[in-house]
Amino acid sequence: MMAQTEPTAALLIRAAAAREAGDAAEARRLLERALASGPADAELWRHLALACEQAGDLELAEAHLRKALELAPEDMATARLLAILLLSQGRYAEGFALFEARHAMDAYVKPRLPFSEWPGGDVAGRKILIWPEQGFGDQIQFARFAPILKAKGADVTLVCWPPLERLFAGSLGVRVIPARGEISFPDPDGWVMACSLAARLGVTVETVPGAPYLQSASPWPKALPPGVKVGLMTAGNRANANDRNRSLSGREAEALRSLPAQVIDLDPAATGAADFADTAAIVEQLDLVISVDTAVAHLAGAMGKPCWVLLPVQGLDWRWMRGRRDTPWYPSMRLYRQATPGDWAPVLGEIAADLEILVAGR
Repeated sequence: MMAQTEPTAALLIRAAAAREAGDAAEARRLLERALASGPADAELWRHLALACEQAGDLELAEAHLRKALELAPEDMATARLLAILLLSQGRYAEGFALFEARHAMDAYVKPRLPFSEWPGGDVAGRKILIWPEQGFGDQIQFARFAPILKAKGADVTLVCWPPLERLFAGSLGVRVIPARGEISFPDPDGWVMACSLAARLGVTVETVPGAPYLQSASPWPKALPPGVKVGLMTAGNRANANDRNRSLSGREAEALRSLPAQVIDLDPAATGAADFADTAAIVEQLDLVISVDTAVAHLAGAMGKPCWVLLPVQGLDWRWMRGRRDTPWYPSMRLYRQATPGDWAPVLGEIAADLEILVAGR
């Protein structure tokens, strides 16, 4: 009697579970079994690409994603995955162009505005509206382009999430409007999504504007302790899909709180900060920020504050690229990368050793 072939759907489920557990090799084995059992559709090639990427085989992951797009050119989820893969390698020209595919997905849909979208090009004498999207960190990262548009002669209006309003209004030199309730603004000649600005401006890895562009508008009224002061952010938004990979456990966070310095917890629940302008006022007084991949890291980087960022293996964001200790987006940053999924111990040990050197040099 012939052995029964396991259905492709079951193999996909098992492969997804293997990837979630960090076992890329097992995921690849299961998906290659599915490939061998019959004609492969776009979904199967996409899943195999994700397993190859997790295993570090970026060339094969790219080939599989392109195969998936060849079979289903209308699949914007696959186009977005390919965009992220290319962006993570610093291939910004094609990557940012493909990144526009995100707007075909429900979570990233564009607003319906009665104005023309700005496709790029000359902005001198034109009114440009920047529309917010994604999280606080994304908006901080791409806010750098608002004053650049102004320097090119545009009248710029930046709409942002309310907790960023005071920070942006006090730093960027453009009109800033919080996205709450009914909002009004001068009728623009063109509008653009915040995370599309790099594409519209033709930014490459070599031309990312890395100079600090945010600053504290007023001093924090509470005195901070003397000595080397380190701001600490050990967790991001729990609603983030990758939060369990990027945030630290209680035990791991406690190891950082025990570092040989004056450690200030930057969680607003601990500081009493009402918004990012308040947090910026605290960051201004610090010698260093140590953070997981969350908005506080972007804030410190945008202020030019020394910042050490802990990066996970799984769900690594494209903006941190691969194999680098630095980032063109924030020259004051140092990146500490996990080598094994879920294992922060070597990273925490390296940070502790580096901090000892920093403190000894003061």
